[in-house]
Amino acid sequence: MATGSARAFAAAFRAIGLDAEPTPPSDHRTRELGARYTSGDECYPAKVTVGDFMKLLEDTAVDPARIALFMPTAEGPCRFGQYAPYLRHVLDSNGYQAVQILSPSSKNSYDGLGDLAKPFVRSGWRALLCADLLEKLLLMRRPYEQVRGDAEAAYEECLADLCRTIETTTVEPGEQLAALEQSMIRARERFRKLDARRDREQPLIGIVGEIFCRLNTFSNENLIGSLEQYGAEAWLSDIVEWVWYTNSEVFRKLKLENRIWSLEALGSWVRQRVQKHDENRLVEIFREDFASREEPDIYEVLECARPYLPREGAFGEMVLNVGKAVYLAKKGAAGIIDISPFTCMNGIVCEAIYPQLSRDLGGIPIRNFYFDGTQSDLDRDLGVYMELARSYRKRRQLSV
Repeated sequence: MATGSARAFAAAFRAIGLDAEPTPPSDHRTRELGARYTSGDECYPAKVTVGDFMKLLEDTAVDPARIALFMPTAEGPCRFGQYAPYLRHVLDSNGYQAVQILSPSSKNSYDGLGDLAKPFVRSGWRALLCADLLEKLLLMRRPYEQVRGDAEAAYEECLADLCRTIETTTVEPGEQLAALEQSMIRARERFRKLDARRDREQPLIGIVGEIFCRLNTFSNENLIGSLEQYGAEAWLSDIVEWVWYTNSEVFRKLKLENRIWSLEALGSWVRQRVQKHDENRLVEIFREDFASREEPDIYEVLECARPYLPREGAFGEMVLNVGKAVYLAKKGAAGIIDISPFTCMNGIVCEAIYPQLSRDLGGIPIRNFYFDGTQSDLDRDLGVYMELARSYRKRRQLSV
């Protein structure tokens, strides 16, 4: 998760009476411990998450028996499905057998939280929705701020407001949603008060990629911050996109197994309707602010990917990245950047498809940036990429 999402998600746990905090910010110690407890064959997010968890256990005075680490899992080709079992192995091998792992799965649309599910799942969903909305506001306003740091300050104020609202409001669905709507209205007004001037010449760059690496600024060397220094605005694919995708996979598999009229299907349909209702209510607050920046329905993304990667034969982020790249190009992006860990299967498959995608979209520049924790000349590469994006934008303007 992005930092804001993690903070809001932890607040959702606290709302039901559980002491929860995000792991401390990643740093050089994260890399040291990640390298110590992995073999080097794992992908970079595995190294970072293991490093962060072991750093937490190294520094805490809390009884290990009172600690649970939140590490979801998923099906499909990504190695992410092995993170939780591997983390369990690392903990057991280093004397942390008492530490628990809370590991919901995409197989049941992340409904595997046991007794916590009923009071928590909806609160957690709303927390992620709101955190994504705040992140979107930040990325839309920061490139155009007149006073450096104003957008970040507004974002931090809004995020603190959100976490406080989640933690202190009852989890009764109606009251909680009303309180969150008021928190989002306050956020909207804070950002609208910023002294900002939109420069229509600044290129819009769509950001897709492996979900951890694209959202975790430590892992991607704050690529979006560097991109903004080159005069770009970033449209980042959010975490909620993955939740909608896992929901769609539940229905696809139920249909495949001839169980679309089962009680399980009915439960999934009800949950999806509830989630969509929450999303509509919260997004509506920003209708004017997000004009021309509307997030697509997940099935629109999947249909955009179909000519290149049909979702029936390819799974996970590779389908989402290809489909979202098409959507972002249609919405006016001057370029697409795919942020992935080095050796990531999703990134490699997408990279093989992007040249054809670029040709079909009029030559839009699409570039993969891979990260593995080693030093890279990110500024140089982004400088070259931005020249390509500006050239594409000018060609497109002349052809209109």
